Amino acid sequence: MILKIARRVEISTMKPNFTEMTVSELRAYVLEHRNDDEAIRALFHHPTLKYVTMPPMFTEEGQPIEENIRQAEEAFRQMIEKEN
Repeated sequence: MILKIARRVEISTMKPNFTEMTVSELRAYVLEHRNDDEAIRALFHHPTLKYVTMPPMFTEEGQPIEENIRQAEEAFRQMIEKEN
């Protein structure tokens, strides 16, 4: 993993080329460089990652919306299963 990351480092700036890194490589890099905002931004905006907009979990009065909570839990379960 580290060798792959090292190959994508631009010699002139000594900073990885985040656009050429895979999600796994970016995750590994971010875990080692937690203060690198550019890397974190690149990971969050990686073209292969898709985000899902979730409906609100609570009403404006603070009451839980059970159906929305159930849908969010199911979406999280599916994402975890997909990663494993």
